[in-house]
Amino acid sequence: MSSTTDNQQPEQTNGNIKSSPEEIQSTHNGNGDSSPNPNEDLDLKGEEQLKQVQNVGSENVGKTELKEEGSKTFTMRELLNELKNGDGNEGSEAAADTATPRSQENTQQQTEKNSAAMDLINSITGSDEEGRSRQRILTFAAKRYASAIERNPDDYDALYNWALVLQESADNVNSDTSSPSKDALLEEACKKYDEATRLNPTLHDAYYNWAIAISDRAKMRGRTKEAEELWKQATNNYEKAVKLNWNSPQALNNWGLALQELSAIVPAREKQTIVKSAISKFRAAIQLQFDFHRAIYNLGTVLYGLAEDTSRTGGHDVSSNELYSQSAIYIAAAHALRPNYSVYTSALKLVRSMVSTQSISYACMIKYKFCNIVTKIYNYCYCKT
Repeated sequence: MSSTTDNQQPEQTNGNIKSSPEEIQSTHNGNGDSSPNPNEDLDLKGEEQLKQVQNVGSENVGKTELKEEGSKTFTMRELLNELKNGDGNEGSEAAADTATPRSQENTQQQTEKNSAAMDLINSITGSDEEGRSRQRILTFAAKRYASAIERNPDDYDALYNWALVLQESADNVNSDTSSPSKDALLEEACKKYDEATRLNPTLHDAYYNWAIAISDRAKMRGRTKEAEELWKQATNNYEKAVKLNWNSPQALNNWGLALQELSAIVPAREKQTIVKSAISKFRAAIQLQFDFHRAIYNLGTVLYGLAEDTSRTGGHDVSSNELYSQSAIYIAAAHALRPNYSVYTSALKLVRSMVSTQSISYACMIKYKFCNIVTKIYNYCYCKT
């Protein structure tokens, strides 16, 4: 089957899912909705847009919890509310008072390292009053964690929390001003995640959010060699996160997206292997959460891209027609779960133009059955009296 006019492909939505393994928390866009904006008009413009729609499951959906005192956990939103109310000083300061011999020796070194990070944060101004208020709270939090680390460099919880504050601050950078670049803040966050995981290699949340920060840095670099290396680092960290916490569909989905991004940069001989690995990650995410519309949709888009490659070059064990049909089924299923998402609607229109009437009828049948199954399970689990 030939490709569509102007090489159209289903588009990805932007970003990676930042979330706790238990539930999605705040989003990258700061509005608390982890889903793409259903009113957002995303054009279908060829291979570049394939990256944008695949990320529907991947927009950095809510970073994982902030941790204090080694055991108490906070979401980013809870931390911001606590600091805003002025109730968050006690625990961190108590933890900071426990100094170690190593911390006494390295106080000056830690102060110098902390100063660079604080200079970045202090230079940030939000784009509006809400952003400025949020940044004041983040700056206050950063000072707390800097103080804790100066007193105890082995406080991996403080390092992890500070990395999250830096990562949130990167989202708050006003691109219209001369404020520090998002990349510099993300790079500093990566350093904190690195230190935290060296001290405690079992911090799966740290590996997960570290991978998101690396992915955000990679996106700024297009399809360059530097971006390729960053995507490889991101996939490695997602792998570590999943090994430590296998029951996270969000991590598997993000891992698949990072592999998909990597496949667009590597030499052609490596691409198919990486794409197959991405497909396996999306399938694994769906097995953990059968109604995870983001992973379902992302699987549809990666199958569509594979169908396009197969129609041009051949050499795959499944025909391009079959791959287009599989893509249509998954995109139709995602649309059934979120019919108001414009990006799903646009993608469904696109795949309809690429497959036979018989295939799309089958996809619609699957969509109908899938929607009914979801409804029945929901009613059984939540509406049973």
